[in-house]
Amino acid sequence: MTNEKAKGSLHSLLSWADIRVNGHRPWDIQIHDERFFRRVLANPSLGLGESYMDGWWDCERVDELFYKILSARLDEHVRNHPKLLFHRFMSKVVNLQTRKRSKKVAEKHYAFSTDVFMSFLDPYNQYTCGYFKGTDDLNIAQEQKLDLICKKLQLEPGDQVLDIGCGWGGFAKFASERYGCHVTGISISTEQVHYAREFCKGHNVTIVESDYRDLPTSANRQRFDKILICGMIEHVGYKNYRVLMQIVRHCLKDAGLFLLQTIGRNISATGIAVNRWLDKYIFPNSMVPSLKQLTSAVEGVFVIEDLHNFRAHYDKTLMAWSRNFEKNWGRIKASYDDRFYRMWQYYFLSCAGAFRAMDTQLWQIVFSKNGIPGGYQSVR
Repeated sequence: MTNEKAKGSLHSLLSWADIRVNGHRPWDIQIHDERFFRRVLANPSLGLGESYMDGWWDCERVDELFYKILSARLDEHVRNHPKLLFHRFMSKVVNLQTRKRSKKVAEKHYAFSTDVFMSFLDPYNQYTCGYFKGTDDLNIAQEQKLDLICKKLQLEPGDQVLDIGCGWGGFAKFASERYGCHVTGISISTEQVHYAREFCKGHNVTIVESDYRDLPTSANRQRFDKILICGMIEHVGYKNYRVLMQIVRHCLKDAGLFLLQTIGRNISATGIAVNRWLDKYIFPNSMVPSLKQLTSAVEGVFVIEDLHNFRAHYDKTLMAWSRNFEKNWGRIKASYDDRFYRMWQYYFLSCAGAFRAMDTQLWQIVFSKNGIPGGYQSVR
């Protein structure tokens, strides 16, 4: 396809979403390199993201651009692109989240210097959605999210709590200091484990470098009063959901509670349906579950006690991360280049647009093993 034909095709496609090339509105796209058109049509999501990283185009409000793209369902026009079909085929026949493959995200994304993450996160290092109930402050919203989790889990002093995918130890420290629990956190990221151990020093917290699949065979075979998975199941993959749920059941006491917080997809898929850029640059081999996939995985394993969707709060979280990253870029820029900066901002803003367009969800789900006598009391 000639560049002129590619340009005409993309102009026409974007017009359906009320986006103009070189227009004057905040969501209009400004083209700096004419090669952009063929690059995007040849490989839609990867071409769009990489050309932004390379400075081939700009937009005053990238978040609003993606809100319009996804609200108009333009992604459906490229869903059957050959490069995407191949990736979906591979995700059907290959387990992309085996023990070895699951380490890829830890080695690629979480191996960045902690200075990068701390440049935009809150004091509890929460790399998941905050809860902006009655506030616009990210730090308060993340404490409210942590407290919401603790209340939904009905934490009590002395509880033994397991945090699968504990990140940098924020929940573990919060639950220990505010609720008097002992928290065991596990992660496959060596960098996160080292940081979390220092961060939680002096608190009733144990941090272990471990894959969730090692839990049933761990030396002490400990059973826990409460279990949390917050922002980790997106790296598990649909072929492993059932195994994960069975492992959690094995580790949970009979009267215990299990809370899962996850990004959610509106329809079931078996791989990265469109966003190959996110898969390559941010979260390799990741997959966002649908409710159908989750409920199928827990059938006969857990009882669903409560489901809470606060999708709109992730839009606010991502926009706050973007502002923090921009404000603190001067602290870390000496070690990175402009392409790195544009990569992170594209990630934050494109994902904010996806949540705003309701293309992506955010769920907290509470499970019990056998049901709660008298019923579970929801917390909001």
